[in-house]
Amino acid sequence: MIRQINRLCVSQIQKIFSETSKNKPVQSREADVILECLGSRWELHQPQLFQSETLSKLYLMALAQSTKRPTKELESLLRAQLPGKIKERPPTKKMIISLKINDPVVTKVAFAMALKSLYLSQVEMNVNDVLAVLASAHVLQFSSLFQRCVAMMMKGLTPSTVKSFYLAGCKYKEEQLTTACEKWLEMNLVPLVGTQIHLRKIPQELLHRVLRSPRLFTFNEFHLLKTLLLWVFLQLNPKVQTVPVQETVLAFFTREGDWSSGRLSHVTDGQLVQDRKLVQAHGSMIRQRMSRLMTSFSRKYSFLDQDTGQSLVPLFLCLRLHGIIKGKNLEELRHINFFPESWLIRVTANHYHALESGGDMAHVKDLTTQAVRFGLLFNQEYTTHSEVIAIYGFFFEIKGVRHDTTSYSFYMQRVRHSDVVCEHSPVSLRAERLVKYEIRAQTLVDGQWQEFRTNQITQKFGFSKPSCKSHALKIHTVGLPIYASFSFIFPMS
Repeated sequence: MIRQINRLCVSQIQKIFSETSKNKPVQSREADVILECLGSRWELHQPQLFQSETLSKLYLMALAQSTKRPTKELESLLRAQLPGKIKERPPTKKMIISLKINDPVVTKVAFAMALKSLYLSQVEMNVNDVLAVLASAHVLQFSSLFQRCVAMMMKGLTPSTVKSFYLAGCKYKEEQLTTACEKWLEMNLVPLVGTQIHLRKIPQELLHRVLRSPRLFTFNEFHLLKTLLLWVFLQLNPKVQTVPVQETVLAFFTREGDWSSGRLSHVTDGQLVQDRKLVQAHGSMIRQRMSRLMTSFSRKYSFLDQDTGQSLVPLFLCLRLHGIIKGKNLEELRHINFFPESWLIRVTANHYHALESGGDMAHVKDLTTQAVRFGLLFNQEYTTHSEVIAIYGFFFEIKGVRHDTTSYSFYMQRVRHSDVVCEHSPVSLRAERLVKYEIRAQTLVDGQWQEFRTNQITQKFGFSKPSCKSHALKIHTVGLPIYASFSFIFPMS
């Protein structure tokens, strides 16, 4: 008998009942089914019950066990749903079905909301309820409610919810939700989540996926590093409930391993480099600095060399440490003794060779995965927003401009060192600099990310127009804020 019922297509039965339930209100009659679940008893009616695949199967199983002719009983039930037959509904025996729920996320209140949704298309629900209602919808195999919860979660991502929503997406294999969480975190890890205690909650696996994404937004590489160091600090200090200042985080790693202090003398600090010939003239002095630096690297193991840090190495391999170019930042990088000495030697050597070669980044080949990257967060209050970047003696301004309420443009342009404050920065007087670059802009509109980007463009930047200015990325959007990313490398010239 049970096998006969199981051969019937549950989805077709659900379709028949869903069509009839759309066109008629719930009549004030006795319930057809009593559902026993979570220590309570709920009275349900057949047309509404059949919106849930789980309840449909339980009902059909109960029907098969309670009659000698289950197929005939079901046929009679279905005939009553045909147009013109609504009033001829035959009397049916009230059945009792039981459902055991093992998902700890499901609460009695949320389950009641899910059952209420069988009767009402828009049950009021807030973001605090949605996770438990989603779990209830999953247990009930109530597809329309489940997708409504997913849509609500995608629009309700915040630093406090992104972890639980992401884990729910993984648990219930809802790729649409996990992807939304990843994309949201790609934009907000550094500017938003990285400033709040909720950073601690981000799972390492999710953090790793976000760090590997070419869409990741950051103001600069050192800002991303500070965010990662804070995440590690919060993992190791679970009792800390407020975000510490940067000095506290750096001091923790310096003190925690009793690491010896060492001063990193950045090869460009305080130097004035007129051009490649002048760099070569200073080559002897630079090489002496490099020699002293290598000698100072004999020290105790760094944090990532130790057992505590070994599992975190994949996260920090995602960083582009060669994109940290300020002498002050490199000094801090060395002082905390966080990275293996081979990593720091490589970074310093790359800077040295690039500087000696007039800016050519021989160590960088792929723009997508290796470019130095900078970002502007364009908020509603801005009409223009810009930052000046100094790298290997060249100065660029990255800029965003609002033309009207929905029209924006983003570009970069070379500027003269005399037009900016460039204390302790090298200066190149080269008339041209070959640059390969890409500009991206991303913003959220109605729960969907809009992405705009230029092609990968190779251009010689001079000091005068039009060669001083890059291709402009022009966009039209109602979304704010806009996350604008500028990625570039200096190819061999």
